[in-house]
Amino acid sequence: MRNQCLRLLLLRRFTPSQPYISQVHHLRSFSSSLLHPRAPRVSTNPFPLHRRFTSSLEPAVEPPKPPSDQDAVVADIFAEFERSSADIKLILDDKGVVITHDLILSVLGSPDIDPDIALRVFYWVSENSSENLSSESYDLMLGILGGNGFVKETWHLLEIMKEKGYGVSNDTFSIISERFQNDGLNDDVEKLKELCDLDSFSFTGNYASEENAVEEEYCRVSDMIKREVWGEDLEKQLWELGEEFSSDLVTRVLGNLEMDPNKALIFFRWVQESGVFKHDQRSFNAMARVLGEEDHTEKFWRFANEMKSEGHEMERETYIHILGQFIKKEMIKDAVDLYEFAMNGEVKSSEEDCAFLLNEIVVSEELDMDLFSKVLGFFKANGNATTDAILDAVIKSLVSVGRMNEGNRILVALKEAGCVPSDPLRRKIALELSSSGKTELALEFMDTMVPSPDYLTWESLVLGFCSYGNLDEASNSLRKMVEKEGASCANHALEALVTTYCEKNEPLDAYKVVSDMVNDKGLTPRYTTYKRLTKGLLALNHFKEALDVMSMIKKQGHCPYFDPFVEYLSRAGSVKDAIEFVRAMTTSKRYPATSVFIRLFEGYFRAGRISEAQDFLSICPGSIKNHADVLNLFASTKSGETRGDDVAV
Repeated sequence: MRNQCLRLLLLRRFTPSQPYISQVHHLRSFSSSLLHPRAPRVSTNPFPLHRRFTSSLEPAVEPPKPPSDQDAVVADIFAEFERSSADIKLILDDKGVVITHDLILSVLGSPDIDPDIALRVFYWVSENSSENLSSESYDLMLGILGGNGFVKETWHLLEIMKEKGYGVSNDTFSIISERFQNDGLNDDVEKLKELCDLDSFSFTGNYASEENAVEEEYCRVSDMIKREVWGEDLEKQLWELGEEFSSDLVTRVLGNLEMDPNKALIFFRWVQESGVFKHDQRSFNAMARVLGEEDHTEKFWRFANEMKSEGHEMERETYIHILGQFIKKEMIKDAVDLYEFAMNGEVKSSEEDCAFLLNEIVVSEELDMDLFSKVLGFFKANGNATTDAILDAVIKSLVSVGRMNEGNRILVALKEAGCVPSDPLRRKIALELSSSGKTELALEFMDTMVPSPDYLTWESLVLGFCSYGNLDEASNSLRKMVEKEGASCANHALEALVTTYCEKNEPLDAYKVVSDMVNDKGLTPRYTTYKRLTKGLLALNHFKEALDVMSMIKKQGHCPYFDPFVEYLSRAGSVKDAIEFVRAMTTSKRYPATSVFIRLFEGYFRAGRISEAQDFLSICPGSIKNHADVLNLFASTKSGETRGDDVAV
């Protein structure tokens, strides 16, 4: 019920079909006039007042800020509106960012946090890592909402906080009250005062001071252990401190000793054996994180098995932290073993977990297919189904490290795990293999991995071969495509092939393909394909073949494309060529238009080929010889006049 209320808070005003990130982004559209920079959350009162809904008092303190580097990383990650929840998790893992309680407090407590980003962070953590949200987290988020004019959202979050028994800090109350007053929301101010019941609580001291004092105690114990050689004297000093060895203290001290795993383990054993503390899941996980920092993992694995035998589970935060260390040190086998260990416990394998680990295996120095298959098998054995998203991520990784030659081995392993690529992904793989020069792999992929490829997959294969410049395979693949899928769907692939041939100054090969497709396969190429081929042929003086292309155009009912012919005949054609051109342009019903002759004569004159123009005129029909525009054109040439654009064409 609480999660539903939180979702309602964060998604209200938006349609359910929108991804949550884009939904949050639209907050600006209805509240931009109300937004203003959030005031720093610094209290001037040395005894911050805590307002509460229930009798349980939980101090609203300003948490100690961790280093701000990760704050900026988190803000940048959540600033991209269109990222999905799964993408965010992958990016966080890739950058080694572990979502912790302190990190969330630091991000939300930043004085210049963008409210949209804060809302995205808060929602994502509530859905994926809710154990890292506390009353302080809710209090900070409440201040951001109220301080930026999100009135309805503020009231909804207050309802959720009331249900959870969380209070409102003095700072947050002041921020919201000031904003409501500035916006003229006097009724809301009174309602807020009534809800917080200003007269029903008392001072309980300076919580910030208490928190600092506790932190000093943790540091004092840690510094003592770091400074001294472990022995009876140090144990005596620890006894004399008179500290209560709580779970918080033990966990924090172990974290402070991460640079000295041996002392951390000795301390871990001492508190248990001396009877001052009985280890719980938190302390076991803290110790595991410390041992996970070591370059050699024998000690870590012994401890992990001990933790499991004691009935304690590896927490997700611990898994992510240690996995990051293993990956950083390229300890891929240990990373896979950790995945199996953690997923056998309370950490449930997600699609993102599987994809991340598979990617790391793929980009490692040596591709270990046994590890790859092991991860897939374990993922499937836990009731999961491999999807296009996993396969797509793996393909991207293969491309990024230039390892597409391993693509089919990867695809076979995925197929055995029940992951068959969808049609769009097949097209992507076919294009990637053929465009990167992996000809044999591309053909093997089409023969074995794609038992019944659709025409778009074939098209992708042809386009990839064209991109790489392997036109022989592109032609062969086009023919196979037509045989399997029919001629009607091959026009785009044919045009790409013709264009590539012409760009490589091999128009005769393009002509042979087109002639074969048209005459033998019944293909009807696009007019643009014919135009591109005609230009390419005439550019290299293949006049006869260009005339044949014109014949194909006419048979399809298109108008003859004569512009490149005029240019060719003017430049290099003979009178005999001109006659053949006119005959090719002639239909059973009509002779070529006078404008065609005039343009050809003009071309001759521009090229300085006067005698060729006169020879061609001498064999033209009388209707052309005696045409006024033709006579004027020749008269102006004889008189030395420059021909302009006044001739009708």
